[in-house]
Amino acid sequence: MSTHDDAREGELPDLSIPSGGHLLSAIEVRTTDDADLTEILVRLREAGAEVVTINTFPATKQGEDDRVTRVFDIELRDLGPVEATQIAGSVPGVTVVDARPTLGQVFGKRVIVIGGGAQVAQVALGAVSESDRHNLRGERISVDTMALVGEDEIAAAVRAVADLPRAHILVLAGSLMGGEITKAVRELRERGIPVVALSMAGTVSAEADLVVSDPVQAGTMSVMAIADTARFDLDKLRGRRY
Repeated sequence: MSTHDDAREGELPDLSIPSGGHLLSAIEVRTTDDADLTEILVRLREAGAEVVTINTFPATKQGEDDRVTRVFDIELRDLGPVEATQIAGSVPGVTVVDARPTLGQVFGKRVIVIGGGAQVAQVALGAVSESDRHNLRGERISVDTMALVGEDEIAAAVRAVADLPRAHILVLAGSLMGGEITKAVRELRERGIPVVALSMAGTVSAEADLVVSDPVQAGTMSVMAIADTARFDLDKLRGRRY
């Protein structure tokens, strides 16, 4: 991921992250069984919206109209919340439409930390401390951690990062990683998500974009690598060890 305002040539933007020249909005649509999600989306598209994400789940709000059975959580670009609310609310079967901030506006880019509990905790210490500096300057960076052991389990988690919304970098924290985990790291990097690894035994270190011995510093550098307010270019450091 580029750390500068101008993305690298050929790099796809993360549409859920606020960027200059584009309006982001999100609406929560509560419906009966009669509502047609396709019709909602078509009407939003006809109004000029670019649909970024759609989440659907059953209605479980206590005290709500018994006819309400489904909730559609829709994030959009290039259409304001007031207009989006009016458009979605005009579709038959829609009972309530509420506007809310997008998850990108609230939580921003995500640093994902996976590995052994003790190392993960130290990486998180550095990442949270550094993200605090940038968030105070207008960034939105959040840190997600998962303590996990086992080659197959970690490899599956690494591959799943590619499907996590707003995941911009992965840090692998452990003492020994290789085999299937290394293959998963290679696949993730091919999907455009950089990987930072602690200095450890195994072949993961050879596949990672950056290898850092100190876990606190690894967390700090991972945040700097994705922050727009940092002067840190991962491309210039790729393949190095610290």
